[in-house]
Amino acid sequence: MSGKREDVLGWDEYFMSLALLSAGRSKDPNTQVGACVADPHNRIVGIGYNGFPRGCSDDRLPWAREGAYLDTKYPFVCHAEVNAILNAITRDLTGCRMYVALFPCNECTKIIIQSGIGEIIYLSDKYAATDSVRASKIMLDSSGTAYRQFVPSRPSLTIDFFTCRLHHD
Repeated sequence: MSGKREDVLGWDEYFMSLALLSAGRSKDPNTQVGACVADPHNRIVGIGYNGFPRGCSDDRLPWAREGAYLDTKYPFVCHAEVNAILNAITRDLTGCRMYVALFPCNECTKIIIQSGIGEIIYLSDKYAATDSVRASKIMLDSSGTAYRQFVPSRPSLTIDFFTCRLHHD
């Protein structure tokens, strides 16, 4: 009998992978974001992706990024972080970690802080220079909410549905 497998996913890789997999549900043609909330015992307590509110047609509301405000997606889209919190299996998120593909905007950050989530692990901070993200970091620092960038230990993961296996490079 051989020993156990040693190349298993670490917790951060696991939860960030779930956040990225969840992003695949987003119908946004430009930005797909997913989020996963894990409790201190490494149990998933919420997951979400960016999209329109429940019952609002993906075909009737706009997906545009530019134009008159009501002709864009911005007044309508629920961000992944908010959906993960609203989809939480448990009500108390105190001390939980949120894994998210993109650093949270200021509006999501308010909700994250209010929910009691204690740490944000993000993959990309491509909007770091925007006022929204700068405001987020001010609030996170002020509230004592930790945040850090996820640094993958492997470049990719591939799910093979035919062999029921996960492959990584």
